[in-house]
Amino acid sequence: MSSSRPGAPACIESLYCDHHGWLQEWLRRRLGNTFDAADIAHDTFVRLFRNQEPICEPRAFLTTIARGLVINHWRRQDLERAYRDTLATVADTLHPSPEDRALLMDALSELDALLNQLNPKARTAFLLAHLEGLGYVEIAARLAVSERMVKKYMAQAMLHCLTSSLAATAP
Repeated sequence: MSSSRPGAPACIESLYCDHHGWLQEWLRRRLGNTFDAADIAHDTFVRLFRNQEPICEPRAFLTTIARGLVINHWRRQDLERAYRDTLATVADTLHPSPEDRALLMDALSELDALLNQLNPKARTAFLLAHLEGLGYVEIAARLAVSERMVKKYMAQAMLHCLTSSLAATAP
């Protein structure tokens, strides 16, 4: 297909008609689930339509977007599975309501997406400090960096979380 711009209605319709079936089947083979494949195919086209750049290779572009969404889907499933496993070990009286669980899962997903915007070492340093309770010296040893670098990673992570939080609450 020649270079096309997703903003034009005729182009959007053409891209969707030409590639939706192929993309959904591609996703179904990877996910093993028609429903998730349909959801991710939809989300892929939503992201494609927001793009304002010309697209020379629509299938390659769709595949790139879809791969990222599939990774996010799997990451969310892993997060939900870990949460359910942890919840199963907690006493029945401490189980949150379904609404609280949904809110918590959304918050965890948002935090996961936020942390995935960091460079890998900054993300790892942040997680080691906050989830495993390690000190900067221990984190430095695990990451094979200086303690000073760990401080920089932690500052980057905290600043990123703070600015994202402020941006989300700004009117």
